Amino acid sequence: MSILVVGASGATGRLLVKRLVDRGKSVKIIVRSADALPELLRSNKNISIIQASLLSLSDTELQNHVSGCEAVASCLGHNLTFKGVFGAPRMLVTEATRRLCLAIKSHSPMQPVKFVLMNTTGNRNRDLAEKVSFAQRLVVGLIRILLPPHRDNENAADYLRVEIGQNDNAIEWAVVRPDGLIDEELVTDYDIHPSPIRSAIFDAGKTSRINVGDFMAELITNRDTWNTWKGRMPVIYNRVQP
Repeated sequence: MSILVVGASGATGRLLVKRLVDRGKSVKIIVRSADALPELLRSNKNISIIQASLLSLSDTELQNHVSGCEAVASCLGHNLTFKGVFGAPRMLVTEATRRLCLAIKSHSPMQPVKFVLMNTTGNRNRDLAEKVSFAQRLVVGLIRILLPPHRDNENAADYLRVEIGQNDNAIEWAVVRPDGLIDEELVTDYDIHPSPIRSAIFDAGKTSRINVGDFMAELITNRDTWNTWKGRMPVIYNRVQP
């Protein structure tokens, strides 16, 4: 069985794909252009590249692409340009999550398919009583109004949390919440928590993109890790060295 990754040409998505291939997995990726991928991925025989705009695919095409997949991972996000932040599609991540889940459910898989969504610590897990200061609530509320990508991240996670829920026969899910993203060349030690241990607004930590990719790959390929975090929204931080 294979794994479908969307957002694979992004800074984190390509690292996730590499981690999955390194673990011996066959990966399908949907990208607008293969030219955006490193040659290392373009030439890898264990990676099948589908060149398309995800939301432009028909329901039947999406159903064909998720067929036979044991997992679907989304590293989709908005480009940090004026058009990327304020232009269409404003609900890219939410709509992709919804359509991919419907495509999975159309097959009535014998075993639940894993859905792993990359998100942000700025989004609270409303299944838990996560403590957030009044000041942070105020700032996040303004961000929600002024910046559509944040609302998109919230809605995408809420689709999995509410619409799919904890007892779906076709889909199990996890929402990975990194803090402030940075670039590093190698995987380093990192810590996973059920909820943020610091303020995403006033005391943000650091999470390297390669560590996010490694943890998402671990969720997909390690049964014990998956059983620990499925149906939850784990937070990942780079470990602070003493």
